[in-house]
Amino acid sequence: PLAGFGSLMQDVLWCFSQVKGTIDIGVTEADIISTVEFNHTGELLATGDKGGRVVIFQREQESKNQPHRRGEYNVYSTFQSHEPEFDYLKSLEIEEKINKIRWLPQQNAAYFLLSTNDKTVKLWKVSERDKRPEGYNLKDEDGRLRDPSMITMLRVPVLRPMDLMVEATPRRVFANAHTYHINSISVNSDYETYMSADDLRINLWNFEITNQSFNIVDIKPANMEELTEVITAAEFHPHHCNTFVYSSSKGTIRLCDMRTSALCDRHAKFFEEPEDPSNRSFFSEIISSISDVKFSHSGRYIMTRDYLTVKVWDLNMENRPIETYQVHDYLRSKLCSLYENDCIFDKFECVWNGSDSVIMTGSYNNFFRMFDRNTKRDVTLEASRENSKPRAILKPRKVCVGGKRRKDEISVDSLDFSKKILHTAWHPSENIIAVAATNNLYIFQDKVN
Repeated sequence: PLAGFGSLMQDVLWCFSQVKGTIDIGVTEADIISTVEFNHTGELLATGDKGGRVVIFQREQESKNQPHRRGEYNVYSTFQSHEPEFDYLKSLEIEEKINKIRWLPQQNAAYFLLSTNDKTVKLWKVSERDKRPEGYNLKDEDGRLRDPSMITMLRVPVLRPMDLMVEATPRRVFANAHTYHINSISVNSDYETYMSADDLRINLWNFEITNQSFNIVDIKPANMEELTEVITAAEFHPHHCNTFVYSSSKGTIRLCDMRTSALCDRHAKFFEEPEDPSNRSFFSEIISSISDVKFSHSGRYIMTRDYLTVKVWDLNMENRPIETYQVHDYLRSKLCSLYENDCIFDKFECVWNGSDSVIMTGSYNNFFRMFDRNTKRDVTLEASRENSKPRAILKPRKVCVGGKRRKDEISVDSLDFSKKILHTAWHPSENIIAVAATNNLYIFQDKVN
């Protein structure tokens, strides 16, 4: 948990001191967590896994008898969102793995979320039921139809209390619109539309229309041999429904305005940092590929994550980022071996805290990094079952690159690259974070909570 953080980072980053829970989702390949997402209030936390399942955790309400329980997340609902499919026309298997989950703002007692695998987006309704109807006229209590000739009196159905049951029902299925794998979905601020992005195209959907979408970006060349880049992530502006950004495998970000034209092939702004020729290598193009792009909550900044760094861009300055944070620069000398074991293609995500003052992203050896934008200080923390007991304090970790290693440091040569934190989430208003480490979900909380 994050104890030393308070003294070092002025209670901004190190403040995470209590492990609110270590939730073990399973042990098989299907149980590996593939996405984590808080809803808009932070009361619910959803995870998706490679087995196509969605698990929703609900935050415990504070009670007078147990005030310390506030903040603990317990399983609220589990349902199978996607099933494995097979495209017979293309002889292609479609995995059930959940690539992304996005919540819609709550409008009534029910919750709505979007989940997607490689090809199909689904809109789910999650609702509670604590009453059941009894006293049907045409059916008996077991649900079987009665003989109409045997009905001699009219009954008025009544609602009887029952044990609380949480139901997840699919309300919309948005399919058959993507030739390539979907890597992003993003809900628009008008809450009437959302977009889904694959390697070469971005489609705009209306929540009420499942059989038609509008293609708003298409970078597919006429000759596929001329293909030089692919779309890696896309997101709507948090306040302006006409604006969105998408990133590419070339390390560039394009901001588009849907008011300009129906097809946004011409960007409004183009963000790219010139490469330093002295750092040019065989791996330059691979490690410059952007794996995640996120608007700040204010909408003023864009954050991008490539293999080695996190960068913050000001929407008013396109030629270079205003901030660059080295996530694990000590891996620069290990790129050859990382290429051989395919780790160099890992797609790490990044998140803002609620006030846009702190950035978090994952690394290897179950490490995750935090950067304070105000003090320019950073910390490396580890999510592991060995050192994460409830209400324990997370201690900062340090990686030793060369020379003598202190007892509290870990050598870069002993890092475990099979343990990686790709997916993280931050509570929208409080210092609570969720970290997915393979098949385990760790939830850490500010020590003052």
